[in-house]
Amino acid sequence: MEDPAAAPALRRFTWEEIGERNGRGQAPQERWLVIERKVYDISHFCRRHPGGSRVISHYAGQDATDPFIAFHLDKTLVRKYMRPLLIGELAPDQPSFEPSKNKQLVEDFRELRATVEKMGLLKPNHMFFILYLCHILALDVAAWLTIWYFGASTVPFLFSAVLLGTVQAQAGWLQHDFGHLSVFSKSRWNHWVHKFVIGHLKGAPASWWNHLHFQHHAKPNCFRKDPDVNMHPLFFALGKTLSVELGVQKKKFMPYNHQHKYFFFIGPPALVPLYFQWYIFYFVVQRKQWVDLAWMLTFYIRFFLTYFPLLGVKGILGLHLLVRFIESNWFVWITQMNHIPMHIDYDKNVDWFSTQLQATCNVQQSLFNDWFSGHLNFQIEHHLFPTMPRHNYWKVAPLVKSLCAKHGIEYKCKPLLTAFADIVYSLKDSGELWLDAYLHK
Repeated sequence: MEDPAAAPALRRFTWEEIGERNGRGQAPQERWLVIERKVYDISHFCRRHPGGSRVISHYAGQDATDPFIAFHLDKTLVRKYMRPLLIGELAPDQPSFEPSKNKQLVEDFRELRATVEKMGLLKPNHMFFILYLCHILALDVAAWLTIWYFGASTVPFLFSAVLLGTVQAQAGWLQHDFGHLSVFSKSRWNHWVHKFVIGHLKGAPASWWNHLHFQHHAKPNCFRKDPDVNMHPLFFALGKTLSVELGVQKKKFMPYNHQHKYFFFIGPPALVPLYFQWYIFYFVVQRKQWVDLAWMLTFYIRFFLTYFPLLGVKGILGLHLLVRFIESNWFVWITQMNHIPMHIDYDKNVDWFSTQLQATCNVQQSLFNDWFSGHLNFQIEHHLFPTMPRHNYWKVAPLVKSLCAKHGIEYKCKPLLTAFADIVYSLKDSGELWLDAYLHK
């Protein structure tokens, strides 16, 4: 006699069926993805996804096991919310991930992930982050004391601006830690402190950062999926493949063959003061992120109350603009040195390890490089294990190098100045590729 309490058998699917549900094509645009051989329909859930609709949709039609494990702390809790989305599983004759992916590499990386967890490398040292926050607050106080004690003449004014620019850069790296859930064991605690650091110390919204940055990590350097390469093609021609494609299509939004020159004008000095500075307000108002807006306003109120009595209106506006200029240069050179010189193309749906390695490179370790870049000189390790506390990157690096050597994958690591120069060289190369295709193909 059939047991009425028995759970109904799950439907069985092939990778061909799943690949067709990628959210593209004619309506209805279904979106399915696979996690640990289970098939989930995220067609409607994606709009309610806490990490944003786009980041989860980027894996529609694909296996999302490795990014799921990489991004979530409390996987047991997340799986409870996933149950209503479950529609079936892979058929027994289907591999656990797409046949096009390197089976041995996927399995080796998952073994590496298990080793990392056993070694405790995902556990944070809270004292590290407390001291890091204290050094930021000390620099912030020192900037104010400089003008208060020495006055608002040129030298103290500029010195204070440098200190405040350093505060903004270093607070940017710290908010990055909380945004990646790498400081506390509970996601909620990371989110709370993230709002304080990015909102009150920097004047930016956490929701905006989450919306952009998680997409970048999910599909780094993948055009139309990674927002960090959205400057192609309006301002720059990026990557060899995309630059040639642009030239063949006879598209010219800018004189790309000169982009390595105008990068110095519209890139590092302009991104924060001329774009981010106003766009973040548009973002929070348009998306009704009122809590983020309130945190942002506390930054501007505090900045005004502390510096207006010392500098007046013109002085405080000049100081703010100069600080954003310093922060912008710092931010752009550090964040782009790991990515722009690397492979940029459309999403080819390769395995997680290869996805991150082809889009990232490292910069040599030193005390200065670690501090100056917020440990993003270990960009490879950060991308492979985004919730790992940054003070543990150096410990996992030898294991990553070993896996790269086993599979013949290049592990790129450069001196800091070489990494900066490679940004310019890569822009020059892709600009020349565009020009050649534009004129001759």
